[in-house]
Amino acid sequence: MKKFFSLLIITAFVAVGALITGCSSAPSAEELKQLDDLKATVKNLQMKVAEKKGEKGNLEKQIAEKNGKLQQCQSDQEAVKKGLGK
Repeated sequence: MKKFFSLLIITAFVAVGALITGCSSAPSAEELKQLDDLKATVKNLQMKVAEKKGEKGNLEKQIAEKNGKLQQCQSDQEAVKKGLGK
């Protein structure tokens, strides 16, 4: 009996919720505009992400080049120290 009343209460809540939200089979013009705006925002953000990834790649390349130069300088410095007998 409790299950029956629980099921009845849940069904009533669902029915009332459907009436309150106004069941419609199609989105309104405002909802479609919001969707289009969101799609445009997503597209812009995806373009920015791609741009930032490109910038990150360039910066990583510059860092690798500078690290290579630094290692070469350190190697040269060690060679000079050995040559001077230190």
